[in-house]
Amino acid sequence: MKNLILIRHSKSSWETPLKDIDRPLSRRGIFDAHLISSKIQEYLPKSFVVWSSYAKRAKETAIIISQNLNIPLDTIVFKQDLYTFDECELENEIKKCENNFDNLILFGHNDAITNFVNKFGNLFIENVPTSGVVSLQFSINDWKKLEKGKIVKTIFPSHFKHEQQHKPESIH
Repeated sequence: MKNLILIRHSKSSWETPLKDIDRPLSRRGIFDAHLISSKIQEYLPKSFVVWSSYAKRAKETAIIISQNLNIPLDTIVFKQDLYTFDECELENEIKKCENNFDNLILFGHNDAITNFVNKFGNLFIENVPTSGVVSLQFSINDWKKLEKGKIVKTIFPSHFKHEQQHKPESIH
């Protein structure tokens, strides 16, 4: 059995002209990363490996969530190849996970995440939002043999709108 927890990076800032890979989180993105990290602990496996895209917004999301969950930052693997918007490239990266890891938490980007979830999950999700978490379970013992699995849990910031009355909208 293999478990994959996909987390789309939090909302990024477009306020300054930067290369896409260098865009940081917005205030809303920082807020949502903290919010989501407070909601996912009970759904995470006891042991796991954490991978993140090398893009600044994904790294910042991974760091915030990891700190809040007491995941040592030096255990996060930041991968240039996870800076992808293509689900086939994402699939190829996931298949590189070592089989001694049954649980992979991965911070990445859309459209790769939404398209991957719809290809390998059993439910259609129109769009995995920023800070969205989708947990998938696969009846396999080898990551290289990735096949259709099932979505075990989705956690999106919109699920907690009633808690977001004072959400900051942008950096000033």
